[in-house]
Amino acid sequence: MDISSFHPYVYYATKYHFSKGQTSFPRICYASSIYLISEGKGIINTCGRTHKSIPGSLVYIPAGQPHEWIADEQDPMVHICCYFDWCYTKRKQVFETANTICYDFSQLHTSLIGPNFPFPIPEHSKVETLRFWIELFESFYTSNEYTNERTFIRSMKIQSHFQLFIEYFLNYVLNEENIPDPRIYKLLGQIEQDLMQDSLEPLENYCKKLQVSRGYFFELFKKATGLSPMQYINHFRISRAKDDLRFTKLTITEIAEKNHFSSIHYFSRMFRKLTGQTPREFRESERSV
Repeated sequence: MDISSFHPYVYYATKYHFSKGQTSFPRICYASSIYLISEGKGIINTCGRTHKSIPGSLVYIPAGQPHEWIADEQDPMVHICCYFDWCYTKRKQVFETANTICYDFSQLHTSLIGPNFPFPIPEHSKVETLRFWIELFESFYTSNEYTNERTFIRSMKIQSHFQLFIEYFLNYVLNEENIPDPRIYKLLGQIEQDLMQDSLEPLENYCKKLQVSRGYFFELFKKATGLSPMQYINHFRISRAKDDLRFTKLTITEIAEKNHFSSIHYFSRMFRKLTGQTPREFRESERSV
């Protein structure tokens, strides 16, 4: 999946009570799915693996992965579930309902299987604060219907709650290699605000706000953005300079000063390094389009 298209979208979220010994039968969901066992017991079979499910079990099944639920004969499970794509996938022209499950694998429309997340997510994990997770799910319960004019506003609210849930879910199940320290995100927002308001502070001040050493600050920053703090600042300023070159009549010297480059020579050198063009070449190429 192209990470730039990442925008999780939930189609169906509900609570389902199994009967004693009930099975879901082998199936493939076109969308990804997350299940939380809130009561009872059962098992899930998927790709030759079997997971016992008890209250607090959290199960993730990526789109297109065969699986089957089997409820306990005496104490059948209740699962709270949601079916979603990591980015919206249009299936309305083929299926009547927003979320679709295939039971006859020979009839599977492989082209309509949703995208997978770019990092591995554990199939089975365990939550401790069960009531909290139940409330997260309850905030975005929705029927298995397509959004229309009547449900548009409600859908917006549901999707916003779902976005918060997915953020919490990913922070919970992914290891630290894939999810950087959450403290850095708040600081990134502050740095961007300071850049836009021309009030950027020395990097040492941001280290102090995080209460970490300069070296660890740089490590956290690189992990979250892929860039050093100075590279990030330069990318931000060059992006703003591009808009000035496109949409204003400011001279290149004025643009360099406006975006706080120490000199026009440094600005031109940095601009060429990041774009492959000089500021003048960029402006001329944009005007010729």
